[in-house]
Amino acid sequence: MSTSLERYTDRVEQYSDRHPHALHVVVVLALMGCATLGSALTLPGAEPPDQDKAAVILMGVSCLALLRHRAHPRTSVVVTAACTVVAVCLGYLLTPLLLGPIMAALYWLATLTDRKTTRDYGIATMVALIVAAAVSDSMDKVSLLLRTIGPFFWLLLPLALGRMTQLRRAYLRSVQARAEHAERTREEEARLRVTEERMRIARELHDVVAHHLALANAQAGTAAHIVLADPLQTKEILTDLTGTTSAALRELKATLGLLRHSDDQDSVPLEPSPGLARLPELVSACASAGLTVAVTTDGEPQPLSPGVDLTAFRIVQEALTNVTKHAATESAHVRLAYADSRLQITVSNDGPPVAPATPRGTGFGVMGMRERAHSIGGQLCAGPRPEGGFEVTTALPLQPSAVRESDTP
Repeated sequence: MSTSLERYTDRVEQYSDRHPHALHVVVVLALMGCATLGSALTLPGAEPPDQDKAAVILMGVSCLALLRHRAHPRTSVVVTAACTVVAVCLGYLLTPLLLGPIMAALYWLATLTDRKTTRDYGIATMVALIVAAAVSDSMDKVSLLLRTIGPFFWLLLPLALGRMTQLRRAYLRSVQARAEHAERTREEEARLRVTEERMRIARELHDVVAHHLALANAQAGTAAHIVLADPLQTKEILTDLTGTTSAALRELKATLGLLRHSDDQDSVPLEPSPGLARLPELVSACASAGLTVAVTTDGEPQPLSPGVDLTAFRIVQEALTNVTKHAATESAHVRLAYADSRLQITVSNDGPPVAPATPRGTGFGVMGMRERAHSIGGQLCAGPRPEGGFEVTTALPLQPSAVRESDTP
C-alpha cells in the first residue's frame, strides 16, 4: 500500500514539475469548493452567519494567494491565515473544510522553506486560529478544550506531512547524488586501471625490446669489428647473437601472450616470468656483447615474491642495458644485499666522469625502473658517481607493499 502511494506521489510530483500551473489551478479550485462547502456548515440548532457571501470572498482571496505559493510561500500562509481568522470571527464554523486553504499553505511552506521558518509561521498560525476559535460565537456550544485541540491537530497535520515530504526529497536527492558519484568513481577507476595496465605493458615491452636490441647491436658491432682478425670468436659472437634474438622473441611472445591470454583450460600455458635466477644468463649475454659483469651477493639470499623477483631482474636488466648503450666502459658491477626484509641492488660502472650539463638519469629507462620500484613499495636512485661512471641503487621489499602506481610521485 505504501509503495503504491509513493509511486502515485512520484507521478504527481513529476507531473507538477512538468505542468506546475495546470496542477495548481486544479488544486486551488478543489480547495475553493471545499472552503465554500465548509462555510455553509453549522452546528445543530445554530443559525448561519448573516454575511453569506463573505466566506466565499475570503476563501476566494486565500485560494488565489495559493497560486503564488512556490515563489512566496510565507505570503501565502499569512494571507490564507488572515482570511480564515476573519471568517471564523464572522461566525463561520471552524471545520476541516474551511481550513483547507490554510492547511495547503502550511504544507507547501513546510516543503519549500527551512525548519525555523516552518516552526515560526506554523506556531503563529495555530495561535491565531485557536484564539479566533475560542472567541467565536459559532462554537459556543463546544467546550473550550475541543475548540483548541481541534485546530491544533488539523494544522499540525500539514506541517508534519510537509516536513516528511521535504526529508523524502532530500533523501532521494542524496541517493541520486551517491549513485552519480559511484558511477563517476567507477568510470575513473576503470580509466585508471587501463592507464596503469598500459604503463605496465609499455615498461615490459621497453625492457624486453631495448635490452635485447642493445645486446644484439653490440654483438653485431663486435663481430663486424673482429670478423677478419678472429673468425672463431666472430662465430661465437654470432652464435650468441642468435641466442639473443631468440630470447627476445620468446620474451616478446610471452609479453604479448598476456594480452591474448584467456581463462580457457585448453589455452597454452604461459612461461613463468623471469627473475634473479636468470641473472647468470643475463651476465653471459652481456659478456658476448663485450661487457664484463661482476656479481656479488651480501647476506643470506631469501625467497622473493614473483612480483619482486620480476622487478629486481628488470631493474638489473635495464641498468646493464644502459651501461651497454651509453657508458664508455667494458665492465660493470652488480651487488645484491639481503638485509632484514629488504633487498638492495646496486648496479655501477667505472666509466669516465659525467659532465654536469649531461642529462643523465632522466630517460625512459630510468623512469621505468623507478616506476617498477615504486609499484611494489620500493625506492630507486640513479645518477653519476663522484669518482666517475654511473650508479643505480634500489631497495625493494621481499614482499610487495600495497602501493598504487597512481599514488607514487
